[in-house]
Order: sequence, then C-alpha cells, then structure tokens
Amino acid sequence: MMNSLSQEEIFELTERWLPKDRKSQPIRMLRDTTDFFRVDYGDVLMLNEKPYLIRQNAKEGRFGLDDEVKYWVKRAIDLQKGSYKIIKLVFYERFMSQIGGIRFECFRSPKKEARILELVADHKNFMHGFAVKDGKGNIVRVIDLIHGRPLSDYIEGLHLDHYTYFKDLFPDILNHFMECIRAIRFLHGKGEKHGDIRRDHIFIDRERNRYRWIDFDLNYRHRENIYGYDLFGLGNVLLFLVGKGDMLLFDLKARGCPSIEVLRDEDLNIVFHNRVANLKKIYPYIPESLNMVLMHFSKGANWFYENTAQLLEDLEEFKRKSGI
Repeated sequence: MMNSLSQEEIFELTERWLPKDRKSQPIRMLRDTTDFFRVDYGDVLMLNEKPYLIRQNAKEGRFGLDDEVKYWVKRAIDLQKGSYKIIKLVFYERFMSQIGGIRFECFRSPKKEARILELVADHKNFMHGFAVKDGKGNIVRVIDLIHGRPLSDYIEGLHLDHYTYFKDLFPDILNHFMECIRAIRFLHGKGEKHGDIRRDHIFIDRERNRYRWIDFDLNYRHRENIYGYDLFGLGNVLLFLVGKGDMLLFDLKARGCPSIEVLRDEDLNIVFHNRVANLKKIYPYIPESLNMVLMHFSKGANWFYENTAQLLEDLEEFKRKSGI
C-alpha cells in the first residue's frame, strides 16, 4: 500500500527528480492541502494513495504579471507514471466585474471545475484531468500538462506586418478559434460556463495541432444572460486575434496613427475602454462583414450576442463572403 511507503522507498521514487543532496533530508508526505502555502518543492502529495512530487509554483502569465506566483497551483510529477502534471489546490476569491452596465459577481469554484473536467474528458478542445479529494476533503484537480504555449504568446511573438498576418495567417487562426467557440457552445449546451475566457486560456497543443481551453474554476452569478460573461470574453479574444494584438489608444497616439482622428467613443471596446473595437478604422482592408462582428463588442453596440450560435453564424457569413 502506498500509505505504508518508507522514506527509503520514497527516495527511490524521487531520486531521478531531486538533487542528490536531498537524500540526507526527510521527504514530507502530505495529505492535507488546506494551507496551500505549506505545499512546497520536494514534498510528496498523496492523493487517493497516489504520490505526486511537488516541483514549483505556477506563475500568472497575463498582462505583464509573469512574476506573480499562483501559490495554489503547483507543477508536479506523477511518481507512478513519471508524467508531468498541474495540481490545482482549493483557493477561494470573489470580485465584481461590470460589462456594458451589467454587473457580474465572480468567484472561484473547485466543484465547478471538477464537474467540467468530467464533462470534457473526451473533448479535444479542452484540457484534461480529474478531481480528487485530499485527506481533509479539499477538491484537488490533477491536470495533464499540455505541450504548447498560450495563443497570446504565439500572436505577440509574430514578427510581420498586420496585412501579411491578416491575409496569410489569420484564416487558419480563425478556423481554430471557431473550434474553440464551438467547444464553449458544447459547455453552454450542458448548462455550464467556462467563466474565465481569455486569450492566454487557450493553449496551442503542438503535439495535436489544436487549440485547447484551460482553467474552468472561475464562476459568476448573473441576472440577465447566463452566458453573457463568456460571450464578452470570446469577443475580446476575437478582437485580439483580428488586430494581431490589442489596439491601444495610447500606442496609436504615440505612433502618430492618422486613424486616431476619426475614432469616436462608440468605436472603443465595451470592456476595456482604452482599446479599439472598430478595427476597420485602423486597417481599412478588414471586410465589413467581419468588422460588424467586432462592433458587437464595442461601446456603440445596439445589442449583444445572446449565444455562441449567433456569433458563429456571423463568422461563417464572413468566411463565405471572403472565401476563406
């Protein structure tokens, strides 16, 4: 039984992963993750009597927060299989968000992520893993590592002009992203929400050449459209992809972009008011059928998408008209 492992047996399991000087130090066996700050490098976490060697904490990779440590998310090794895992411990936070005059109460829910992991176990466009309770009943999620990088990193690392990007690369990127929208439609059809749709929460799986959603533990309360928050998230990702990055007012002014003179308040992003949503005013070659989709996520929008089917239908219409 794993619960009767001796220190010598633990050393044998971990010796290929830990420095030799660790042999003189006892290895902690943990079954309680309530205080996630205590779960540290070199510990062995026992989950359902299976040992996982804790490596380092994960870090936040959004909006320049690359050095912000996420102490409740651990990189680990499944000592039985020798495979890399991401282990997410229970962490609760709550905050308010407002979009277009609609207020959302957002909060983390390990139970929700556990449900979705089971729901999408065979879906190609989601991260995979499982949930298990630790010795104190905390819901711990064990996630398979995706070999790839965030979609945001890929886009921001492209060194080519926007016209070349839009003509040569964007059609394939859009097709992949539309698969991601269909994956969200699958969730919504099951009565679930992603809850934290961002461009860095889509990973490009280089082994399978597909885009995959990660991180489903954020939930939100809603009074109007149950899926509204997800839809605004999809819109922000689409704007980022069409623009080959964010079109920030500050950057446009600094570059002396002549389009700055024709931009109006209604042309700005409804969520982030320092970003341009009416990208056709920046890049005139963007087809009107695509720009009309983008304008649904602007401050000047007369109505918002109510479901993913409407968004997909308009994107399909753009593809038909543009021949991509």
